Amino acid sequence: MVMGAAAFGGWGLLLPVVPLAVSVGGGSAAVAGATTALFMTTTVLTQLFVPRLLVRFGHRPVLAAGCTLLGVPALVLVASAAVVPALAVSAVRGVGFGLLTVAGAALVAELAPPALLGRATGAQGIAVALSQMVTLPLGLVLFSVSPTAVFVVGALVSVSGLFATVFLPPVRPMAPPRRDKSDGRSSARALVIPCLAVAAASASFGGLSSLLPIAEPGRESMIGVSLAVISGSMLIGRYGAGAVADRLGIGRSLAPALLLVFSGGSLFAVAVAQRNPAAVFVAAAVLFGLGYGATQNDSLVMTFRAAGPDRFSQASAAWNIGFDAGTGAGAMALGVIVGTVGYATGFATAASVALVMAAVVAVYSWRRPG
Repeated sequence: MVMGAAAFGGWGLLLPVVPLAVSVGGGSAAVAGATTALFMTTTVLTQLFVPRLLVRFGHRPVLAAGCTLLGVPALVLVASAAVVPALAVSAVRGVGFGLLTVAGAALVAELAPPALLGRATGAQGIAVALSQMVTLPLGLVLFSVSPTAVFVVGALVSVSGLFATVFLPPVRPMAPPRRDKSDGRSSARALVIPCLAVAAASASFGGLSSLLPIAEPGRESMIGVSLAVISGSMLIGRYGAGAVADRLGIGRSLAPALLLVFSGGSLFAVAVAQRNPAAVFVAAAVLFGLGYGATQNDSLVMTFRAAGPDRFSQASAAWNIGFDAGTGAGAMALGVIVGTVGYATGFATAASVALVMAAVVAVYSWRRPG
């Protein structure tokens, strides 16, 4: 949990800052969104190989490499945050983030008793969300005071996760046994719904976190508070969904959670349509954060259940690919959309993706009640 808090703290510090720095330097909204999209692209490509790396090296070396690659390259932005260096740094940091996300989630599944898997992933989510709750607004505040300071602090926070990796248990998963084709296809189909669900919710978050500070110029501190409220609400959403999964059944929170994501995203669209008071942004953040946190946790536990104990790392990779691909695609697509139709319509469009996915999950649950 400490390692995850450090890693995601460094990620949260710079997530809204790098696009904002590119925008302040003269880049368009599309280019600003591209920094997040490229970060997530290299994250997803890396995640494809993490299960094999875990079998060969174990969790500790992979997590240590992830902390290093996520943190150290941020120091390059001290010299220049122009488009080319920002994109290059985003690409390298994405590799580190890919290592951290898959290995961290898989380690929790390896260590947790099966009956507590939902709450264990929820507890890990609390550590991550608490960290983001502090670092998302702090990054924007530090940027307004000193861009140099935020890039240095972002690097140091991520690298500090190295100290926590020393105390992690030396877990190394075994290579998963081969399954016959029918079992493999069945497991793959069972992963589709939770991975698409988290991708739909993450698409909205990727666009909001990258473009909200640009949509509301001069209100960076208020937007930082809104992002912190999202993270705080995610604490309740993640652990609440984990408790429901352990006691009432996995997957029961998913459709309602996606409806909350839709409601929060739609309210953000209303908020940026004109200069609304901060209370509207905070209300939107509460709804969005509750739904986003619950979507993350319930979909993650669904993937672990579908894959089985011998394939936790593969399940973690599949879920994280959906999560990060959605975040990157949302940032990139929304950056292009808002340049044509404006921020309000763009945010509403992103929210509608979660609504469609909620309907898909509801139909899937009705057809397969088990």
